[in-house]
Amino acid sequence: EVQLVESGGGLVQPGGSLRLSCAASGFTFSHYYMSWLRRAPGKGLEWVSGISTGSSSTRYVDSVKGRFTISRDNTKNTVSLQMNSLKPEDTAVYYCNAAYTSAWLKRDYWGQGTQVTVSL
Repeated sequence: EVQLVESGGGLVQPGGSLRLSCAASGFTFSHYYMSWLRRAPGKGLEWVSGISTGSSSTRYVDSVKGRFTISRDNTKNTVSLQMNSLKPEDTAVYYCNAAYTSAWLKRDYWGQGTQVTVSL
């Protein structure tokens, strides 16, 4: 059974930090591109950050560059998102996504999400 389980969300004051983690099981984690996405209240799904299979390439949406850092551990099947200098506009449900695409196969897995609230 494929599972992506996020953890680490919570309530934090502006300027604070949180570290989100996503534990994967049921598929070959090291073969999948991993991403974090978020959905803010009343808004659509927004891609936040992604990391390549071997961690050689990371990408970020402009609004989090310099504040968020994505990392992965293929020995532990985990991907993390370190979030610093949090702003109220970072409030959202954060989702972990695993994606694999080849010429003959496409797979896409999602976690259940973890709530991040940035407020005084």
